[in-house]
Amino acid sequence: MKTNNNNIILEAKQLSIGYKTKKKDIVVASDINFKLLQGQLIGLVGANGIGKSTLLRTLIKVQPSLSGDIFINNNNLQQTSNTSLATQLSIVLTEQLTSKNLSVFELVSLGRNPYTNWVGNLTEDDIIKVNEALELVNITELKDQRCFELSDGQLQKVMIARALSQDTDIIVLDEPTTHLDMYHKAYILKLLQRLAKETHKTILFSSHEIDLAIQLCDTMLVMTGNNIICDQPSQLIKNGVFNSLFPKDMIAFDEKSGSFKISK
Repeated sequence: MKTNNNNIILEAKQLSIGYKTKKKDIVVASDINFKLLQGQLIGLVGANGIGKSTLLRTLIKVQPSLSGDIFINNNNLQQTSNTSLATQLSIVLTEQLTSKNLSVFELVSLGRNPYTNWVGNLTEDDIIKVNEALELVNITELKDQRCFELSDGQLQKVMIARALSQDTDIIVLDEPTTHLDMYHKAYILKLLQRLAKETHKTILFSSHEIDLAIQLCDTMLVMTGNNIICDQPSQLIKNGVFNSLFPKDMIAFDEKSGSFKISK
C-alpha cells in the first residue's frame, strides 16, 4: 500500500512484541511493519489470544517492546516523554470506570489534563474543547448527567468524547464495542468512522467485529499466526488474508459477501 510520508502518524519498524521474563523473552509477534496515516479509521483484528491487546499496549507505551521501533509523528516512542505523548495520543480502554459519580462534562474535561495547570483549572479554551467534543459525539444533552446514570452505549460515547477533548493526532481504543448489542456496536464504529473523516484524526481500534470493520475501515491490521498484515479491506479480501484467521471446519470467509459464515 502506497503511503505519503508527510501523513504518517504512527509507524512500526521491525517491531517485536511480547513479555520479558528472567529466563527468556516470550515473543507474541515479530517482524511487525506498518504505517498508519492521518485521518484514517484503522481496525486491528484477529482471533482470540493472538496478541491484539499486547500490540495496543506496546503502541501506547504501556508495555515495552522486545525489539524494533515505534514512531509517533516521526519521533521515536521510547524517546518521547509521557507528557509529550499525552498531547499526541489518547486512549479509550475497556476497564471499568472508577469515577462514575462525575458528571459527563466533568469526565470529558479530564481529557484536558495534559494542558491544564497543576491545579487542573479549565481555561476558556479548555471549556470550548470539551463542548466541541460533546457536540461531535452528539451527547451535549447528557452533559449534566452523572455517569452512573448512563447506559453502556452512552458511557462509551462519553469516553470517546473525553479522548476527543484531549485533542491528539491519534486515538487508540481497545475493544470499544464490548458489552454492546449489535445495533450499538455498529453505531459506535460508524461514529468512529465519521469522527476520523470530520476531525482528520487517526483512530485505531481493536475489535472482534471483523465483518463491521471490513465495511467501515480505511485500513486494517490483521494479526494471523504468522504475521501482521496492514492494507485496505478490499486488498485483504483479494489476497485471501481473512481465509487464514479461523479453522475452516467451523467458519469460513465468503469473499463475495465480505463476511464470515458458518461452515456447513
